[in-house]
Amino acid sequence: MTTVAMGAHRSGELPFKRPDSTRTGRIGHRTVYAIQRQAWLVDRARTTGRVEVASTCVELSVAPETVRRDLNELERQGLLRRVHGGAVPIERLGFEGSIKRRAARNHAAKARIANAAMRFVGNADSIYLDEGSTVQLFADGLKVDRPLTVVTNSMLAASVLAARPHVTVLLLGGRVRSRTLGTLDHWATRMLADLVLDLAVMGANGVSPGRGLTCPGPAVAAVKSAACRAARRRILLADRTKLGADSFVRFAELSDLEAVVTERGAEATHVRAIRDAGVEVMLA
Repeated sequence: MTTVAMGAHRSGELPFKRPDSTRTGRIGHRTVYAIQRQAWLVDRARTTGRVEVASTCVELSVAPETVRRDLNELERQGLLRRVHGGAVPIERLGFEGSIKRRAARNHAAKARIANAAMRFVGNADSIYLDEGSTVQLFADGLKVDRPLTVVTNSMLAASVLAARPHVTVLLLGGRVRSRTLGTLDHWATRMLADLVLDLAVMGANGVSPGRGLTCPGPAVAAVKSAACRAARRRILLADRTKLGADSFVRFAELSDLEAVVTERGAEATHVRAIRDAGVEVMLA
């Protein structure tokens, strides 16, 4: 239940103050009160993967401190997790939505990221493709006119690439995740331990200089870590919602990457922090 300040109206409206220090705001011509604004913040975070203080101030016509109070309250309620500059839905920390649902979010930007990342394939003879919606778009667009071996734990990527001429697909064995159709556990990590790959194309639930590359669970992290160790070069495909966020388990350091491919709408502070860590950032 949202805490209401002393003296507030019984309807839940908080005391009205001017100018921007007010806890009310507006969407269009409609006044929005705290409980409505917080519901809007949760919905926006779940739809786009992230909600940002700066853009929310403009959309709701409220001061930054008002938005920060809302986000702190929503974090206390277990609905959002605060990150630098905003918040992400708590679902990202414990479990993932289905790959179909995640692919629909920010699809245009993810498609641009996947297409821009093709240049990193270069003359590689063997590449690893991680599970995940953006890497799946990379698999969809991967077309080569020379022999290429693709190793993947994604059944979706394997099914797409198996029919491509010139591509040999090696699908890692193991338990299959129902949400992503990715394989994991010791069967997958043992296969990767014997391989030497030219390039690993990775996904993550969060990336930051302080926390590195993170994902929701240790079994997923183990496969991702093994893939990173097996590859000479590693790149990360991540839309703006992943930058500055962190999940439960770290599987690689930011310094392990050659490059991060993200979208032009990514927050400048996150892009600068990655570049300051010595990692190339490509904006698609």
